[in-house]
Order: sequence, then structure tokens, then C-alpha cells
Amino acid sequence: MDEAVLLRGVLVVWVHIPLGQKRDLDPGSFTISLRTVDNITVTIKLRPGVSVGCQIRVKHFTRSELKIKPGENVTFTFTCSTPEKYFIMEIQKNIDCVSGPCPFGDVHLYPPGLPRLNRTFIWDVKASTKAGLELKFSTPWLRQIEPGEVCPDFVSYNINSCIDTSTVNIGTFCRNGSVSRVKLLGGVIMSLYLPWNSPLTTSGFSIANRSSIKRLCIIESILKGESSITLMSPNYPLGFPEDELMTWQFVIPSNMRASVFFHNYSLSNCARKEERVEYYIPGSLSNPEVFKLSDSQPANIAGSFNLSLQGCDQDAQNPGILRLLFQVVVQHPQVDENVTHLVDLSKERNMTVTIHFEGWPNRIPVMSEPICLICKDPRTCDRVLTLVSGTVYKISFLCKDLSRLRITAEKGISCVDLRWCQRKVYPLSVPKAITQLPIQLHKFIWKLLAPDLINIEITSPSLKLQQHVPEQRCNTSYSYSIVSSTTPDTALNVGVFCPGGSIEKIQMRNNVTISLKTFGKGFFNESNHQDLKMSFVPHIKDECSFTVNPDPKAKVYLQTPNWPYGLPPYISISWYVVVPSKKVARLGFSKDRMGIACETGRAYVNIKEETQGAEETVRREDELLPEPRNMYHDFWVNVSNCKPVDKTQLTLQFWVTFGDKQIDLGVILAVVAGAGVLTAIGLTVCCVKKKKKKSQNPMVGVYNANVNTQVPGKQGLFTKGRKNNESHVYAVIDDAMVYGHLLKESNGSVSPEVDVYRPFDGPIGSLPPSPPPFSFRKDIKHSSNTEEPPSLTDTDHDTYTFAHQKSGQSEDIGDTNEKNNGDTSTSLLENKEQDSLAE
Repeated sequence: MDEAVLLRGVLVVWVHIPLGQKRDLDPGSFTISLRTVDNITVTIKLRPGVSVGCQIRVKHFTRSELKIKPGENVTFTFTCSTPEKYFIMEIQKNIDCVSGPCPFGDVHLYPPGLPRLNRTFIWDVKASTKAGLELKFSTPWLRQIEPGEVCPDFVSYNINSCIDTSTVNIGTFCRNGSVSRVKLLGGVIMSLYLPWNSPLTTSGFSIANRSSIKRLCIIESILKGESSITLMSPNYPLGFPEDELMTWQFVIPSNMRASVFFHNYSLSNCARKEERVEYYIPGSLSNPEVFKLSDSQPANIAGSFNLSLQGCDQDAQNPGILRLLFQVVVQHPQVDENVTHLVDLSKERNMTVTIHFEGWPNRIPVMSEPICLICKDPRTCDRVLTLVSGTVYKISFLCKDLSRLRITAEKGISCVDLRWCQRKVYPLSVPKAITQLPIQLHKFIWKLLAPDLINIEITSPSLKLQQHVPEQRCNTSYSYSIVSSTTPDTALNVGVFCPGGSIEKIQMRNNVTISLKTFGKGFFNESNHQDLKMSFVPHIKDECSFTVNPDPKAKVYLQTPNWPYGLPPYISISWYVVVPSKKVARLGFSKDRMGIACETGRAYVNIKEETQGAEETVRREDELLPEPRNMYHDFWVNVSNCKPVDKTQLTLQFWVTFGDKQIDLGVILAVVAGAGVLTAIGLTVCCVKKKKKKSQNPMVGVYNANVNTQVPGKQGLFTKGRKNNESHVYAVIDDAMVYGHLLKESNGSVSPEVDVYRPFDGPIGSLPPSPPPFSFRKDIKHSSNTEEPPSLTDTDHDTYTFAHQKSGQSEDIGDTNEKNNGDTSTSLLENKEQDSLAE
């Protein structure tokens, strides 16, 4: 393979040997003869970083480097068959335009017949600073690249400007671009790098003499159609020379539109003047238009224009660096470029709306990809445009495909004084000013800020929310991601939710971030039906509390927040599940254990129905979770975490289904039998009373209002009021011996009477008899700790009416005490009543 390549190279060299240049018959030898007048020097040397594996043989001597000067004729060979792996070659031509005439015109690659090595042609042209030199490139012109970037065909040009003793790197360029000419002040060092296998035989540029340009350089770029180019200031990324001026000339058809974008720049520390850019736009009434590098640059420019960069006098102690990398995008005029869209944010507060390209801000668009511009006026356009609340905008788009644009908005809602903001409900809906734009909404973020002792409540009254779980995935056009946090280090990912579920309300203790994210174009049609709302509420006990009101026909899956990473230590979460009337709920867990071991504290699962006398089911982390069970009333599920031993955190999922309540025949029979017994007892009492003598001193029941009738518990766990049960009805006292020692008659006989405590028909307080505390006790059934109930406040007392029996009046027997209602009644006869009873 190597021999074939070498043979082919020898043939090429043989063809290009000029007259008078001799060549040895050895096919591996090369002869280079340089004329003095050409002022060319050829140097062959080892590639940097390559070990000596090949040598250059001249006559009977070998060496690792060969330098052939003007007027010399040298024949040499290589000691290996692949010298391109070891050697590089530099061909430098010095041109003096100061002391003699310049060889203007096309620049040739000379001398011919060189070995096939990686080679660099260098033209060092010395010229007066009072004159200018022009490098004109043949098509397909040049494209500037960043330092370190490699051209696709490995052919590159480098241009340096020489002013007196200083050298400025104008830039490095590849073929196939838009740079057609470079004009320089003073001398120039032009380099052309060719790989060993490049077929290029011409330099591709010419040199011409021009008058002084009075600036460092002028770079001309011709853009014929839709395109995008990137250009850099001289010496990039190092500093632009102090107090220098340069210009880019852009030649663009008048029917095209150009926009300028500064992607990377830095400023030096100026002692005098100010660094700036100037635009000369034909037809503009304010030429030149001056901008700071930090300003948004002009866009939607019709036709050709010039852009100049002006430096300043830098501070001697701390000069800094002035550098610039920018992009020019040329597009066809858009069909709807004159169509404006009104975005009215005048009534909004604490909101920003950003219109951007897809993937922003994580993805940086490729320079070559089609560009979409958002304009807030005909000349102010950018790939990213941010609008703020309190303002009205008229925007337009320079974009062929608007589907490549997205909208991200953010709104802040805060509460400082609960007395003012507790009465207010805030809608969490996307404003119509955003939904009416022809751009897809990517994300809308609400940041809800609440101070200490003020919590946040999220409601969805009509649509309700569905939690996104593996068994029930959201398939709507948008979803809500809810995160509760006081600081970034204490974030609790409550979950992902979408409309059309069973969760009516979520209460959270800390600051909350809600992110609405859309999927596809369906949100545009569904945006009119948003019903998410929020309000500020007083402090709650749990970290997070859900109110769930399911569809009786649905199976609901619910899971703990921070799924699948688990609850943070010592976090408590509650669910209140509403059981529809005439339905029975079936509650079950997706696994049989919590799956954690506690280092500190205990983890509990508590289940309790909201009904009088309901027992609380408690399971610890070392116990099996309850088997699926029926729940006949609304119920609570509480999960509280400990500090686990290892990294395994607490994750729980449970489900709820519904079925029709079945009427138990045994219950019906028991009710009928009980009614019969009560009827018999009533008839017996009536018969006994008719046989008794009428008493002169009827017994009186006294109600002691100082007795606490309420067991301490969690107020608000049950919503059933006292007006809806019979806890306020007192039973009949019919034991004659209770008052026997107080009733003294002359004959010593006792005539007992039955006194009736009648139900109160007036208003009754809504505070229910409190159930046992809904606590996370270690073992409720074996707990023997009792606590003296606190005295009731005035608002805890209900007013009761006690009717005395009158002669001939019918008597009612009421027994309405409930066994487990938590109320107790005490009737005592005070000593001060004895005189009145004796009369």
C-alpha cells in the first residue's frame, strides 16, 4: 500500500519538474532547486511530538532536519517509505513592497515537485502603513473558525496583520464560506496549510495594492441566500488591540433580511473613550447607529450594512480584554413579518413571560440551524425575548416554523398578613394573553410564598386532580408538578397531578412551587377549563394533607410524596377519604410491610373512620400492614415516618374502591325486636304510674354545668355537630331510692315519681363529642395513661331545658344516651332545694 502511494507521488513529482531541474533516477529521491530571485526558503523538519523513526539522507549523511535556502539545489531521500508520518515542510516566501515593486496578482504554490508531506506555505509581505493590502479570495471563499477548530478538509488559512513590530491575528479560516476579501493596513503574513494528501494545486487568493484604509482591517462577507455566519474580532479570544478600529462589510441582497447576535464578548477597562459598535445601514436616518456591546443588536435589516468595532484607551494597570464573537443570520422576509400580536400584561403582577427556542436554556442552538426570531419592534429581535408584567407589548415573529418556539412563564404570589390574604382565593390559571399566542406553552410556574404559621391550600373543585402513579398514568394535555419547600435542601416533591381525578384539596405547610407543563397542542383547547385555585390557611399539623372525594365507580391509587425516593425523616402525611352515601369503601395497601427499619423514633400507619366510637387501627414499621378492609364512613389514613437505619426510605401506596352497601337481615330483626321490647317497657311503666299516688313533692333533676362533658381529642377530626346527634338528651331518672332520704312525709311513706329530662329544641353547638386522640401512640389498646379533661369554655356549654311534671300531663320516657358518644350527664339535688321540696 505504501509503495503504491509513493510510486504515485513520484509520478506527480516527475511531471512537475521544470526545465533545468534535474532528478536522480532513484524513484525515492527528490531534488529541490530554488532560484535566488524567488526569495523562497524550504524547511523539512520532524513533526512536533514524534520520535525519530525516519531520517533525511543527503549524499552520504543522514539528518532529522533539512533547510534549503534561495539559490541552493539539494537532492535528498528519506530512510522510510512513509515520511509523511514523521516530517512536515514549511515553504516561506518573503515579499518586500517597501523598497521595491510588489508582485501583485494571483499567488502560486511554488516550487513544484515537493515531497508529499504536511506543508505550510507562508507569504510574508512587508508594506508601508500608509498603504493598504487586499487579499482577494476566489470562490468558494472562506469561513472563519474559532481557535482550536479544525476544517473538514484540513485545509486552512491564517491571516496576520503586521504594523511596525506588532502582529495581530486577524483570524483562521476554512474554505467554503462567505468571506471574499480582507483589507489590511501595513504588512501581512498569510499562511496556507495543506495536508500531505491534499490535491490542491493553487493558493486560491490574490494580492492587490490599495490606499490606506485608516483602520486595522476590513473584512468583506457576501451572503447571497439564507445563511448564518460566525465572525470574531482579531486576536480572539485574546484582546482586541488598544484603541483600534475595524469593520465588517456585509453584502446582502436587498430582498433579504439580516439580524446580528452577540454570543460572547468581554470589555476592557477604559481610561479614555468608550468601547462600542457602530452600524452603517443604507437608508437609515441616524447613521451611524451606535450600540454598546451589552445592548440588543439590530435585527431585520434590509440589505447590506457595515458593522464596526471601536476600542478605547485602556487602563495601564488593569487593561482588561476586549473581544467579540457574533453571528449574522440572513433570512427571507416572513409572510407574517408585519403581523403583530398584542400581549397585554398590564393587569398582571410579579410575572415574567419568556418566548424562546425549543430546549432553552439548557441547549445552545447550533449556528447552522434555522433561526426563529421574536421581535418587540421592527429592529429589536432576538432568539429569546422576556416580557414583564405591568406592560403591553406588540410582538412579531421572524420564523418559518413557529412550532420551534416555546413559552415559559413564572408568577409569584405571597402572603404577609393572614388577616388580609386568608379571605382571598387566587386562581392558578394561565392568562389569556399567553394562550392566545400562536406559540406552544412549555411551562407555567407559580411560586407561592407563605411566612411561618401560614400554610397553602390548593383546590380543584370541579375537575379534581389525579395523582400520576404507575398504575394510573396521566394522559392529559398538561400536568402539575407540586413541590413544597422552605429551602432547596428541604424540598418535598408532593407529586405530579393532572385534571380528572378524585383529589379535591391539598394542604401544605411550606412554600410551594407549582409547575404546569403541557404536552402537545391539546392545551390550547383545554385552557379555558382550568379550575385550580389556591388560598392561604392557618397552620396545619401534617406536612401535607389530601382531601379525596372519589368517583364511586373508580379505583383510586394514592402514594406518598417524594416517590420513589421516599419520605424524608419525621414527616407526617394524611389523606381524608370521603365515602359516598349508600356506598362502602374497600381500602388496601399495595405491599404487606413498610419495608424500613427505624434508627430513631417509630414509623406508623394510622387508619380511622370518622364516626362515633370508631376504633383506630395502628401499625408500626415492624408489623404487617392491615389486610384490605371495608370502610363504611369517611376515614383518615395517616403515614408518619421515623429516621430509617439505612438509605431505604418509606414509600407507601394504597388503593380505594367502592361497592354498594348490603343491608344485613340480622340487623333488621334486631331493630324490630328492640322496638318491641321498648314498646313493652313503655306500656309497663304507664300501668305502674296509674297505680301510684300523686306526690306532693315531685322530684327535680338538677343539671350541673360545671361537669366537663367532652373528652379531649382532635377538634375538627369529625364534622358531625351536636345538633345532628342526641348527645344532649338526658335519660330518665326513675330510681326512687335516689331521693328517698330527702323526702320526708308525716306517715313515713315514699311516693316515687318519674321525672323526665326533655330534649332541647333550640340551637345546639357544632362541636361534636371528641373521639379518642388521633395520635401515633406506640400501642393504643394497652395504654393506661389518663388525663384530667380541661374545663370547658363558655362557648362549650349548651343550654338545656328541664320540664317538671305537672298533674295530668302525659309523660315521655327518653333514653338517648349513646354508649360511646363521649358525653356524661350528672343530676344532683342540692341541699338548698330541700325546703322547697318539703313544702
